[in-house]
Amino acid sequence: MHVEPDAQEAVADRTRLLERMHGVLDRAELMPFSRDVLRHPAAVEIVHAAQRALRSGQLAPHQRRALADRLDRVPRPAFGPAAPQDHLLRSVARALRSIPPQEGMDGQPVTAEVAAWREPEREVLAEALDLLTRAWPESAAEVGQTVVEIALLAGDAIDGFTDFTVHGAVLINRRRLAASSAGLPGPVRLAEALVHEGAHTRCNAAAAAEPFLLADRPAASGVSGGSAEVLVATPLRADPRPLTGLFQQAVVLARSVLLYRRLVGLTSAVGAPAVGARYESLVNSAHQAVDTLSGHARMLTERGHQVLTECAIAVGSTA
Repeated sequence: MHVEPDAQEAVADRTRLLERMHGVLDRAELMPFSRDVLRHPAAVEIVHAAQRALRSGQLAPHQRRALADRLDRVPRPAFGPAAPQDHLLRSVARALRSIPPQEGMDGQPVTAEVAAWREPEREVLAEALDLLTRAWPESAAEVGQTVVEIALLAGDAIDGFTDFTVHGAVLINRRRLAASSAGLPGPVRLAEALVHEGAHTRCNAAAAAEPFLLADRPAASGVSGGSAEVLVATPLRADPRPLTGLFQQAVVLARSVLLYRRLVGLTSAVGAPAVGARYESLVNSAHQAVDTLSGHARMLTERGHQVLTECAIAVGSTA
């Protein structure tokens, strides 16, 4: 993987991931299934369930039937907006359990849920994809190969996230489709969100084949190292995050900087002052991520070092 997007490399990462998924289904005696269907996030969730079940030994007949029935109901993947579905609902529930409880101004718990797309929001998505294609066609092409489902979130608890259990789905708060208080247009904000969450998705697939951190690479004994325990301050989260989170933030921020550098150059860009201000903010956050990660460079694999160097070059920093 590189910081500069590459659709062909994304397809190669996806192919390796699909091969691993096929291996799990083969061990579970759930073959054959179409490799294309396995790209769907609902199918990815089923493969994860099969993998968990296999840790206790070979699947019982009733387990195999249940998983096979679920796989039979998975539709062929199609890039675009996703309706609320069970695998997405479960993903949001997992995400909510992973963050501290919050209360709103009214004292009620802040939450999040998968929402249905409204027609005006579909129009914003079309504008965002058109903007991304014009400003950065390489990124648009990679997003089209990396992302399958674009799901909307309602509520204030989560701004957006990806989940490897439903790999290929990105979940984005519908607030990011509206203009910001600073005047950043909705299509620009959504284009950034697609680059942001698409970068997480790409990192997840790439790391499955070739880890960026030594702690994520199996040792000769099959046991990973201990650097995953390191928690560090990051630009995008208030709570300390593991190095994997910081690494992905560095990639996300570097790509976001590259996006806005192109958007600033579009003379037709609406909300140009806000676009420039957002660019400067992202540059500052990217420098922070690169500098912090550079301080832990000894914990990176060779590929991790390469990507960190590319991040530094993209944002004009040193690694």
